[in-house]
Amino acid sequence: MIKKSLFICILIVFSCTKKDVIEQENQTLTNAIAICENGFAGAYPCNDYDLLAHITLEEIAGENTEGNDSWGWVDPVTNSEYALMCTNKGVSFIDITNPAETKIIGFLKTRTENSLWRDVKVYNNRAYIVSEAANHGMQVFNLSRLREATNTPVEFTADKEYTDFGKAHNIVINETSGFAYAVGTNTFSGGPHFVDINIPLNPASSGGYANDAYSHDAQVVTYNGPDTAYTGKEILIGSNENEVVIVDVTDKQNPTQISSISYANIGYTHQGWFTDDFKYFILGDETDELEKGVNTRTIIFDFSDLDNPKHHFDYLGKSAAIDHNGYVKGNLFFQANYTAGVRILDISDIENKNFTEIGYFDTHPENDNTAFNGAWNVYPYLPSGNIIISDINRGLFVIRKSKT
Repeated sequence: MIKKSLFICILIVFSCTKKDVIEQENQTLTNAIAICENGFAGAYPCNDYDLLAHITLEEIAGENTEGNDSWGWVDPVTNSEYALMCTNKGVSFIDITNPAETKIIGFLKTRTENSLWRDVKVYNNRAYIVSEAANHGMQVFNLSRLREATNTPVEFTADKEYTDFGKAHNIVINETSGFAYAVGTNTFSGGPHFVDINIPLNPASSGGYANDAYSHDAQVVTYNGPDTAYTGKEILIGSNENEVVIVDVTDKQNPTQISSISYANIGYTHQGWFTDDFKYFILGDETDELEKGVNTRTIIFDFSDLDNPKHHFDYLGKSAAIDHNGYVKGNLFFQANYTAGVRILDISDIENKNFTEIGYFDTHPENDNTAFNGAWNVYPYLPSGNIIISDINRGLFVIRKSKT
């Protein structure tokens, strides 16, 4: 989420306008299964996705809690599934193996102070956590500890703290190379700060890239796409406020920009994700709906030639809700769409410039206004098929595609 005082004000102002919706929600058991029927799962508008669990922010971290990012982890020993739910106060670890019996295992509080922005990623059974909180650095937490936790919920401490940067807006990890990339830090002009995390308890500073200034978010991959000149290279795609940059970060001491691309009606170049074949890149702009008066706009680029990226087409959603984080899983794109909840798009006909919305789950039933309330993040990669949603105002949701 972008850092502008106006948006913070909008974020923290939350009012419910539909009394009947709220009363219905309060009558819904926290962990009850609600089948999506006649357009609703309990109090929540839906299409083809059922509600498996809901845990409120008060349950997660007490009063005055606000939600933000989330991720998932599967215990390789027990196959248990966990949601990692970030809040302004820290990260909570929640066992969602059986969503009807969710269990909060513990909490890792912020290293310094509370912040509206916190981000977590997972590599090699460790969680790596950054925040906009001053002097926060990066916390490293061994997720295997969740397996042995007793007398839950436990207040955990970090296994390691990395302090070569202070605040950071986000962190991304290339799980193939074992490198983390903190973006929006107070180092490298806000560009990606490289950290070798192959030895979990000895994260090592490995340089950075400052040439394109502030990077709000990024994806880093070991490339295996149509541009064979870069096969096997480590490629960073940066969403850098007013453009998308493509950088070869294989040589950490000599990262090199391959190309960059802008697009029409820029608001704030926020976050994007490759298709599985690395041919297309799907981008969200966080303020174009607010500043340009358009419906939810998703920008698709053709990255077949990394040296010459091209704009492919724009997809417009059904409302003017603001898009936030989006992730590709096969032929589906899962988009956290703030007040419109999570939207699920079929992207199988991307070559012919066609996206089709095939499902949704709306965690903000009051409205689909152009505002910073509702679904912050979605995590669709659990092997069970269960999907994690973190909501700014209502906490953690677990949903799943309806059975046919």
